[in-house]
Amino acid sequence: MAVNKRFANDLNSSELIHPGEMIKDEIRARGITQKELSRQMGVSYSVFNEILNGKRPVTIEYALLLEAVLGTSASIWLGLQTDYNLQKIKQDKPFMKRLKRLRKVAAML
Repeated sequence: MAVNKRFANDLNSSELIHPGEMIKDEIRARGITQKELSRQMGVSYSVFNEILNGKRPVTIEYALLLEAVLGTSASIWLGLQTDYNLQKIKQDKPFMKRLKRLRKVAAML
């Protein structure tokens, strides 16, 4: 009888949440508009809006700008982006098949 072992780090959220959604929540809670925050950060509103809507990643530069204007740690935003990226790639079935094959080959070495 085969036992299916699952580990906590193998579990994934069924819904991907881009860090832009959490940034939106943060600025909404502070009563700041997206346009005002992008102006304070000195960045294009359209690019910032794409980050907030999950069309662009939170880069190191944006994380540091958010840290400066919101007082939040850049590492929080970068960690959320990394978690999102990992969850997203784990939903890519062709990539995961490739990864599984590579792990099998590596286990034989």
